[in-house]
Amino acid sequence: MHRRDFQFRLAGSAALASMASAASPLSRAIGADNGSRTTNPIGISTYSLWRFKNDEFKDVSKCIDYASEVGFDGVEVLLYQVSQTEMLSNAACQAIKRRAFVAGLPLYGMSTHQGFVSPDPEVRRMNIELTIGQIELCYKLGIPTMRVNTGRWGTSKNFDELMANRGIEPALPGYTEEDGFPWVIDALERCLPIAEKCGVVLGLENHWGLGLTPEGVLRIVEAVDSPYLQVTLDTGNFLEDPYKKLEMLAPKTVLLQAKTYYGGGEWYELDLDYNRIAEMMRRHKYRGWVSLEFEGMEDYRTAIPKSLALLRSAFRLS
Repeated sequence: MHRRDFQFRLAGSAALASMASAASPLSRAIGADNGSRTTNPIGISTYSLWRFKNDEFKDVSKCIDYASEVGFDGVEVLLYQVSQTEMLSNAACQAIKRRAFVAGLPLYGMSTHQGFVSPDPEVRRMNIELTIGQIELCYKLGIPTMRVNTGRWGTSKNFDELMANRGIEPALPGYTEEDGFPWVIDALERCLPIAEKCGVVLGLENHWGLGLTPEGVLRIVEAVDSPYLQVTLDTGNFLEDPYKKLEMLAPKTVLLQAKTYYGGGEWYELDLDYNRIAEMMRRHKYRGWVSLEFEGMEDYRTAIPKSLALLRSAFRLS
């Protein structure tokens, strides 16, 4: 090897070593001597800070700054916080992207809302168009995965009543859940060409409606049968026997949303064993993002750092 080549390579190695030791977004998840990643990347959903009530955090940029200060690796955006009725302008999208870039954090996911559980074809068509617009927004923001829901029947008076009934909601008069599954499957299939074109993986969440059970989620995902429709797995949405149900969806999970309830839950709380959940995800070779959704009543300034420490400790890859 020529001396000049040796010096060049030596300088390059030193630069790489310096970069590896810098406080880059994922460096907090790197701890092994060989530089390999030892934990899943841990991010925070902006919902954890805003939660439809903390006005100071409705601004996504403030959530990004907070996430960087506390030590998260990335940010999941709740769409309601950036646009409720219309898509963001290109300038607004680029401003959010720039804020995240300067903070050293990737935007790894977006949580959206839509409703396909309706016997009215026009309602379903409008929600398909809404979802397509949301996919295109993810593309503008450089976000690779988007949470989608089946929607609900809408027979509960409000969300408080739905929670009081443990998420169970009766179908509209004259209909059953069996009527709803083809509506949801067809709607998601109509969204997939845009998802594939934009490179955005849709993650059907175990939420409410037809996604209340793991069997319901799998029925839809397996019927669509596309790598662009997988599962966003929420640890806090199975209110009874959660571990068995979570494991049913683990093989198809592309984003794990991890709920914590310090200070007690607003509607309910679960005593979740994150060491057990992390071990389950390791068995299924999950190496993706763990996204904090804090739903407790404790002050966020103490509860969110504790949540981050809990998840860092649990989600080790070895």
